[in-house]
Amino acid sequence: MTAPVRPDAARNASPYLFGQEAAAFCRGLDSGQWGHTDVTEEFERRVADFLGAEDAVAVASGTAALHTALLAAGVGPGDEVIVPSMTFCATIQAIVAVGATPRFVDIDPSTLCVTEQLVMEAVSDTTAAVLPVLFGGRAVDLGAGRGGLDERGVAVIEDAAHAFGSRNGTQRVGATGALTCFSFGPIKNLTCIQGGMVIPRTPTEAAAIRRFRLLGVVQSQDERANITTYRVDSFGLRYQLPSVNAAIGLAQLDHFATIEHTRRRLWRTYQEALAPLDGVTLVDVDVDHAVPHLCQVRVPHRDQVFAEMRTQDIGVGVHYPPNHLQRAFAAWRRTLPATEQAGKEILSLPFHQHLTERDIEHVVSVLGQALKSAGGS
Repeated sequence: MTAPVRPDAARNASPYLFGQEAAAFCRGLDSGQWGHTDVTEEFERRVADFLGAEDAVAVASGTAALHTALLAAGVGPGDEVIVPSMTFCATIQAIVAVGATPRFVDIDPSTLCVTEQLVMEAVSDTTAAVLPVLFGGRAVDLGAGRGGLDERGVAVIEDAAHAFGSRNGTQRVGATGALTCFSFGPIKNLTCIQGGMVIPRTPTEAAAIRRFRLLGVVQSQDERANITTYRVDSFGLRYQLPSVNAAIGLAQLDHFATIEHTRRRLWRTYQEALAPLDGVTLVDVDVDHAVPHLCQVRVPHRDQVFAEMRTQDIGVGVHYPPNHLQRAFAAWRRTLPATEQAGKEILSLPFHQHLTERDIEHVVSVLGQALKSAGGS
């Protein structure tokens, strides 16, 4: 066996900073203005410009982005939302939070994403939205089905938590006309420590999201400073993105070309290293267009392989246990063969910008040994 993997590389995922983030954070602290300020608004403008979108609205987290996007699209009690089960539970919790019903659909086994056919087969008279998950960073193209959904008044809300910077054809995800939700959590392609962003479809949606993230208050912070009262016109929650988090996001955005290049290079390094291993299938993220968030394989004897690699200090993970099999969502359970099979086989390999080619070689070597051990047990 090669030398033990470095501590950084042993993690399944790890934040990556470029050095300017701490200074940006400290400037924000020193300003004494820690809530929503012009720094947050600058981050919104910069993200919109980067994506080629008309507008972008910063919120407190990726979950908050999904929640507000569903509300802005008018989704509520009595509505169904078509969604894959193969996603982090936050996607489903956001649907439940607005009182809607998740309608779980199956996935393409090679990409772990929904397809146009699977979505359109599930559409019914109660469908209010389709929520495709851009798994691992891969864009989801609903093709001609997109027009049919528009005609029926069904909103397309993209869960792009994994896909900041990825492209759908020549356009960045977020600039293709869908309501798009990003996450800027600690291990995402771009991090604010914690944060999220909604790309609205219309100025009306943008205004509704901005009002919702400020507890339904109509006046801006500057306006409220010059009046003796304020007006609350609608339900809302405290979902603003603090300026200190936005400052970190701005520092990261300055280096996104490096992030994009590095994550693609590391994914391709894994692709080459994994090719000789029998019984291992690499989940396809469309690396020529995606900025990969995960590097996942499908393996036999997954649980044994997982345990063996953990004993060798390799930080593998499972993203994700299917949601339709979770107790919290049992009321909406249905049979999803491809999802259930994937749930037994998927294994996330360490994937972050601290990795070196030697680290990847070591991870793949340990994977190969673990497969042999599990196959002989």
